[in-house]
Amino acid sequence: MIIGRVIGTVVSTHKHAKFEGAKLLLVQPVTLDDQPKGPALLAVDGVGAGIYEKVLLVIEGRAAAEILGRKGAPVDAAIVGIIDAIDVDPALVA
Repeated sequence: MIIGRVIGTVVSTHKHAKFEGAKLLLVQPVTLDDQPKGPALLAVDGVGAGIYEKVLLVIEGRAAAEILGRKGAPVDAAIVGIIDAIDVDPALVA
């Protein structure tokens, strides 16, 4: 899993049948101190996340497809949780 922040929505009028009714969001992976880390990802929303929310992402096809509840869906990334808070012990961070 990775941490990310929702930075946008994606609207697609024509899409694969397995995506019918699915919400697509643009998510920027972030570090623990909320700094961008790598390129933004397109993810299927499985939890009702909104713009600017910090989220948990899975970026493995099989796990991501299960969020849709449809076997064989062509998906690589899915939002599986909305983060309320992250508590980190500074002594344990390298």
